[in-house]
Amino acid sequence: MSSRRPERQAPPEVYYGIDEARKYTQNTRVIEVQEKCSQRALELLALPEDTPALLLDIGCGSGLSGETITDNGHMWIGMDISPAMLDTALEREVEGDVLLGDIGQGVPFRAGMFDGAISISAIQWLCYADTANHKPAKRLYKLFMTLYASLSRGSRAVFQFYPENDAQVELIISQAMRAGFTGGLVVDFPNSTKAKKIYLVLMTGGNTQLPKGLEEEGVSKTQALFQRRERMKQIRGKSVKGRAWVMQKKERMRNQGKKVCTDSKYTGRKRSGRF
Repeated sequence: MSSRRPERQAPPEVYYGIDEARKYTQNTRVIEVQEKCSQRALELLALPEDTPALLLDIGCGSGLSGETITDNGHMWIGMDISPAMLDTALEREVEGDVLLGDIGQGVPFRAGMFDGAISISAIQWLCYADTANHKPAKRLYKLFMTLYASLSRGSRAVFQFYPENDAQVELIISQAMRAGFTGGLVVDFPNSTKAKKIYLVLMTGGNTQLPKGLEEEGVSKTQALFQRRERMKQIRGKSVKGRAWVMQKKERMRNQGKKVCTDSKYTGRKRSGRF
């Protein structure tokens, strides 16, 4: 079974080439799982209600998790190592900003920049050595150390991941704690083969008690939020993206008291070029 894992087939920037990136992004099952995992990760962040936050999406891929962040009223910056995935995100005109980079080399952002971070199905890739220079423990520590610095105090980071074995879980947790985080695992539906999901909830301060994992499908706050968001999307209809859409977004941000770039003839133009 383990030989079928993507992490064992090729490095992420190779495995997620153009064809795989598009196939991944168009798979309805993948989309559904990504949305639900992202919604659950946001719930575990315990962000203040009705207050827009700036979040970091670690291993953002083609922006599926970023769309959930946007739909919940937050702004985000995504980071991924696959150029093809990020090209797909730009083609889909996601609302977040995306950055090409290897999370194993750390996150290159200023101290205290983010109100939280999420990561969906990405961190397990760092448990594999793709080159002779890759040391999983060192790469995980570099990620967690720089992430800890980039988060505002009192905020959280939530990693949903698919470990291959208990040793990987222990490796990830030990490096996160070494970097200064507190927290631990939250396991949803532990007795279900298909629905079981593992989340690493990391905290930057205090001894807040970990949330409890979900036990039964269909009764969670996550599911209720997911269903409400789907209804709102149907009511609004498909958004039209262009200059008018960008202007509306900037106006919303101004009303929220956020700093917004001055309008110009370039506002709303489609970004060009590839990573």
